[in-house]
Amino acid sequence: MKLTVLPQQDELIERCKRGDALSYKKLYERYARAMYNTCLRIVNNTTEAEDILQESFTEAFKNLHKFEYRTSFGGWLKQICINHSINQLNKRRINWMEIDATGAYNIADEHVIDENEIQLKVDLVKKSIMALPDGYRTVLSLYLLEGYDHEEIAEILHVATSTTRTQYIRAKQKLLQYLKEGI
Repeated sequence: MKLTVLPQQDELIERCKRGDALSYKKLYERYARAMYNTCLRIVNNTTEAEDILQESFTEAFKNLHKFEYRTSFGGWLKQICINHSINQLNKRRINWMEIDATGAYNIADEHVIDENEIQLKVDLVKKSIMALPDGYRTVLSLYLLEGYDHEEIAEILHVATSTTRTQYIRAKQKLLQYLKEGI
């Protein structure tokens, strides 16, 4: 028998559900920074990330009555932020290449990079991640920073799992290249 532990009710969220304006402000302050960083990692544009953050909180507050503690509030809100961020990227018309359809990807063609040689610095890593193309940065951020697996990312992006795996491999290689070059 598998036991599932559901998140406990949060009094702040319950006060928001009852319409307490101060509680909305406190809830926003609790999650805004983390959610902004999530949006920024995906869209790589501060203005867009700020707009997405506001849209996400507006949607979350509007639908707060639907939140039932099946997950944590932060996880629920993060999913809203990620969906809005992906929608923003889709407006930019990212072309997700279906590797299986083209047959263009051959792992033997990949240049092997020794990751242990590279001494990483936080600022350089952040700058390098932000320099990645949108598709690479999105998959890399969702996988490494947000903790999603490739199946979940594929579902979020509406692409094949092999596409997310390939995007991740290429993003990681491009990131390592940027780090070696000191972008």
